Amino acid sequence: MRIVPAEWQKQRAVLMAFPHQNSDWADDLQGALTPFIRIAQAIAYAEPVYIVCDNTENISDMFCSTQNMSFIEIATNDTWTRDYGYISVEEEGELKLLDFTFDGWGGKFEASLDNTVNKTLHKKGYLGTTPLESIDFVLEGGSIESDGEGTILTTTECLCNPNRNGGLTKEAVEKKLKEYLGTKRVLWLDHGYLAGDDTDSHIDTLARFVSVDTITYVQCLDEEDEHYDALKKMEDQLKTFKTFEGKAYTLVPLPMASAKFDDEGNRLAATYANFLITNGALIYPTYSVKEDKEVHEIFKSLFPDKEIVPIECSRLIEQGGSLHCSTMQIPSNSGY
Repeated sequence: MRIVPAEWQKQRAVLMAFPHQNSDWADDLQGALTPFIRIAQAIAYAEPVYIVCDNTENISDMFCSTQNMSFIEIATNDTWTRDYGYISVEEEGELKLLDFTFDGWGGKFEASLDNTVNKTLHKKGYLGTTPLESIDFVLEGGSIESDGEGTILTTTECLCNPNRNGGLTKEAVEKKLKEYLGTKRVLWLDHGYLAGDDTDSHIDTLARFVSVDTITYVQCLDEEDEHYDALKKMEDQLKTFKTFEGKAYTLVPLPMASAKFDDEGNRLAATYANFLITNGALIYPTYSVKEDKEVHEIFKSLFPDKEIVPIECSRLIEQGGSLHCSTMQIPSNSGY
């Protein structure tokens, strides 16, 4: 039987891909590299980081220390490894890497290079003898949340979207998730979105498991904010969800970040739900707004045994993603 490990279970490594001159980051490449370097350094404190680079020459010179870092030359379109990196499952006590189809979030962006990264990285031997299974089905890592016990939390807007797999019903999607991921049940969020989000409401921008019985989520209290109605409906739906034992989840709200805009006045998808749990730390995005300090205290209470590390990610949301989107953890066999 298969199961998707929870993010808080022991990790073997984290996969990242760095911006380069042929990507959408080219207009301010150095400004883009800064948060990626800081994220990589924060992860490498306690576990390895596999960093995919368009060109590895001089990359290591950007770091004061490259301990626990491997720089791997593979061509990419973009940097969002959460969505094209391996989705890992445990099967009979062994780890298996799943390589789903990545189509640039429903064909919005060119993704042919990104869609080959998993196969190329596996051929290079960085994952040892861990088996790889390629699957002709579109599924992005940022679109699903696992509690490590067979529950998947996701959104209707993404997984049932006509631009993913032709627009399947919930029942059809659940059948696929059971087949590929061993999913026992799916918790569907039918509400919630962020302005400026290209992913069609990825769950990792809205609500996240932090334990088997606790979900943290983005809460909007400003009735004048464009997100208020949808996020209130999302919150109400979260309150109806039950654990396997039939108990209500402990729900921990995260503040809505003050509005951030690009140079054309378009609102950006600034969300604190896009954090990363690693072996040694909880690494979360900040946006140089007043809510940064408030959310730090929330994460300290949720993860008392981990270092809480803020990374300024305003440059990342200019390209439509944030911290969690730029990473994908690879679990350890010994983590179960």
